[in-house]
Amino acid sequence: MIELASVQPRDDDRVAELLLAGVPEAHRLASSILRDPIGAEDAVQEALLRAWNKRRSIRFEAGEPHRWFMRIVVNVCRDELRRRRRQPVATSEPVAGAAWAPADRNDLGRVLRRLREDEQIVLGLRFGRDLTVPQIAAQLGLPEGTVKSRLHYALEHVRAALDAERRAEEQKR
Repeated sequence: MIELASVQPRDDDRVAELLLAGVPEAHRLASSILRDPIGAEDAVQEALLRAWNKRRSIRFEAGEPHRWFMRIVVNVCRDELRRRRRQPVATSEPVAGAAWAPADRNDLGRVLRRLREDEQIVLGLRFGRDLTVPQIAAQLGLPEGTVKSRLHYALEHVRAALDAERRAEEQKR
């Protein structure tokens, strides 16, 4: 990968090269958060535009530009999750393990969409990207305790919602 520490803030060609080098990881990150590959492409495009527009104010220290760009991707995804919450749209089926039946995947996707944006993001990073708590904390610029707390409550909310949906389904029978 390109050494990020040697970039000068006004070197547009170098900034463009660094941003473009981060696109594959940015797409994987956005896909894991949004659970929608097409939405992820749009999010990465938006993140690239935001990063490019702010390129003059960046201080490039070792590793910082990469984390900075990934935070922009996370923020764009957060905005998209909020927009989706306000305007329900049909999305592709959520990512889930092969052991889940199609009905279960639909239930899980419905439950995940009802979580707060921050909960969706930490679940996407933990289970979609398979990041550790310290990696998530570094990615989001949060304390590890905050990440652990969000993961705990997000999983608790998912379990409770899935249990409630299953009970409601059983009562219909």
